[in-house]
Amino acid sequence: MSRRSKLKFMALAITVAAVSMARANGETEFSSPDGIPAEVWRYFVPRDNPVTPAKVELGRLLFFDKKLSVDGSVSCASCHDPKLAFTDGKPVAEGVAGRLGKRNSPTLLNSMFNAGQFWDGRAESLEAQAIQPLINPDEMGNKSHDQVVGRLRAIPQYAARFKKVFGSEITIDLVAKAVASFERTLVSANSPFDRFAGGDLDAMSEEARRGFALFRGKARCTVCHSVSQFSLQAFPFMTDQMFHNTGVAVNDRSFEPLAGLLSRAGKNVTAPEEMISIARREGSASLGRFLSTGDSLDIGAFRTPSLRDVELTAPYFHDGSAKTLADVVKFYMKGGKNNLNRDWELQSLTLTETEQQELIEFLKSLTSDNTRRMAAAEYARATLRH
Repeated sequence: MSRRSKLKFMALAITVAAVSMARANGETEFSSPDGIPAEVWRYFVPRDNPVTPAKVELGRLLFFDKKLSVDGSVSCASCHDPKLAFTDGKPVAEGVAGRLGKRNSPTLLNSMFNAGQFWDGRAESLEAQAIQPLINPDEMGNKSHDQVVGRLRAIPQYAARFKKVFGSEITIDLVAKAVASFERTLVSANSPFDRFAGGDLDAMSEEARRGFALFRGKARCTVCHSVSQFSLQAFPFMTDQMFHNTGVAVNDRSFEPLAGLLSRAGKNVTAPEEMISIARREGSASLGRFLSTGDSLDIGAFRTPSLRDVELTAPYFHDGSAKTLADVVKFYMKGGKNNLNRDWELQSLTLTETEQQELIEFLKSLTSDNTRRMAAAEYARATLRH
């Protein structure tokens, strides 16, 4: 995401409370989730896929259904478990036949507000994101989207539901729209920080308030995890929506084959077959956004994640290499790991043990009360269905 795009994105976010999104298609619209201004939520709902209760329920059924995988062993919820704030608690994702993926499973909470999906931003929308794992050999293992569609069409209940919701037979695009609609309901707010930002100065402990001051000041967290200067509640997701190399991705095995590609193709590598080839190699996950853009400046760069509910989503980083929030803080105190593309704004820090704990307490204040209740409710629904 360019700086120009970032500024445009943030400007839209800050002014979006003044935007009214009229729906003229006659469908019953889904009520926006609690805690996020309705205008903000609606702004990020695409016009060609309005969220309706029936569509959300269909998406929910698909999300928890293992029949979407080639051997019936894995569902979307396998890697995005509601009990774990829609993550899986593992360093990297585990798919069909126990195959290990390349990256940590990010939370789906508030993912509708991301500038791009996946750690490398290769999918521009939730619809585009929803169908990629279906044909990933390390995730759901299907050979094609047609294979998934054929399996679903053979299930009368699904055929009837798609006909009712979309007025059409099942297609992969409609599967994507249904799953994305469910994912747009996974919104997290109403944390102690939100109540503090709303004027309840007692909502956060003194320790967490000192941690917030460190977050915005000495600890320099807002270099990437930005906080609106206009209003703490305008777009409170603690991310600049950009991609940074913080040194997590240092892995010499990745750069050896890359050197050959760069020497042949110059600064940029854009040939799809070459990108796919290198993406499948051992250690390739550390190449980050480069695999999406082919720009050598993006080597090792990953999306800045939101810090919402970060207390619940361990382990951390794209490779799950940090087990605890304390590990994350200590990593950034060192200024990350050095490599050629490491973000120049990263600097080593000197924080006392007390300051480190205060910073962690602030991060814990971003845990939503609603998230715990929503996770429990979604888990209960899934248990009843299966």
